[in-house]
Amino acid sequence: MLDINLLIDDRDVAASTGATFERRDPITGDVASRAAAASVADAQAAADAAAAFPAWSKLGPNARRAVLLKAADLLEGRAAEFVNLMATEIGATAGWAQFNVKLAAGMLREAASLTTQITGEIVPSDKPGCVSMAVRQPAGVVLGIAPWNAPVILGVRAIATPLACGNTVVLKASEICPGTHHLIGAVLREAGLPAGAINVITNAPENAPEVIEALIAHPAVRRINFTGSTRVGRIIAETAARFLKPVLLELGGKASLVVLDDADLDAAVAASAFGAFMNQGQICMSTERIVVDNIVSDDFVAKLAAKAESLQAGNPRHGNFALGSLVGVEAAERISGLVNDAVSKGAKLLAGGRVEGTVMSATVLDHVTPAMRLYSEESFGPVVCVIRATGVEEAVRIANDTEYGLSAAVFGRDITRALDVAHRIDSGICHINGATVHDEAQMPFGGVKASGYGRFGGKAGIHEFTELRWITIETGPQHFPI
Repeated sequence: MLDINLLIDDRDVAASTGATFERRDPITGDVASRAAAASVADAQAAADAAAAFPAWSKLGPNARRAVLLKAADLLEGRAAEFVNLMATEIGATAGWAQFNVKLAAGMLREAASLTTQITGEIVPSDKPGCVSMAVRQPAGVVLGIAPWNAPVILGVRAIATPLACGNTVVLKASEICPGTHHLIGAVLREAGLPAGAINVITNAPENAPEVIEALIAHPAVRRINFTGSTRVGRIIAETAARFLKPVLLELGGKASLVVLDDADLDAAVAASAFGAFMNQGQICMSTERIVVDNIVSDDFVAKLAAKAESLQAGNPRHGNFALGSLVGVEAAERISGLVNDAVSKGAKLLAGGRVEGTVMSATVLDHVTPAMRLYSEESFGPVVCVIRATGVEEAVRIANDTEYGLSAAVFGRDITRALDVAHRIDSGICHINGATVHDEAQMPFGGVKASGYGRFGGKAGIHEFTELRWITIETGPQHFPI
């Protein structure tokens, strides 16, 4: 068991009340970590510490770059610790944890590269002798709220670009992986961030609403980013709106993978299985719906069912399984309920459906209809539903028949036609002949509709985490009408 303190102003401190909370291993039930349960006063103290941000913001871009590059190396050097924490706190496989560390290190390096790309421009003015500049400056304190499912990737993403832009940050850790998120803060502190530039707050689940509101309300907090469920994202956005503060939201998904009649079925099956079952389907981009043309549907579902049955699920500490543990028993029960509802209403269970504790096998359901909850509800588990379509028009309609719009994919050999379909799908991300699960640090990442708004990644992140200001210099005498 690991004891976790708050990280405030370069110091590891207990909660002011002395309160703690426990996160239990989803597989064994043992205590994985015991973390400080921050109060509102602790949250305010973290934001106060971050408010002293000029020391970081006034550093030159190459000095900030050096710190972020060092953090990337340190993060990779502590991969074993991250693997152990992710295994005990969320039941992750070693492969998923190692991928988290690799991509998160890449995000830090990409953020480091952005420090010299925070540029402005000279805007022509109609006023004689007036030099007008559009200048990007650090916004101030950025609050990052990260989830548990890809904790190193999403914890780092919440703070890396804000830091590159000269902001200071408060990372509100997930209650499900407080140790993993605290370790990110420890790595950045070790890399040389000045006191107050990185702060990490952990809180008991029951205190989350008041802690988050206190952080959003703090006068020094100028930007908020949140990755998580659409339900909670709405609450975050409504709270931030009361204080007129911009929010970047990356929320739920129900990614559709469209299989056209000329698709390479083996390639589509491989991408579907990876997209649906990687990390037990606990990825915001997970393939949840496969919309397949009737002409090839029988062949496709037979191949997909065989692929799913070949994927072994088990306790990741007892072997190298393709699928490991879900985040908890409650998740397994909820996902099983979606499967049972679909089967009771006529869906055909082609593979999987087996649950042992928190381990669920790769599950494929065919002939899913809008009458079934699984058609529209995000499962966030190792379950994919097949919906058959007659032709391209119906396939596009079905792909768009969801409140979500994060990621999508289209498979077809006729690239012109596949590209046309991709343009017509309502999603922030769409891949042609690739999986719905695909992330790179430099890409603009985000969704539309109930999947959120704003973009992480690359230069898009600079837009989100800086203030664009208009500054003028008058070079000659002024003439005013009065």
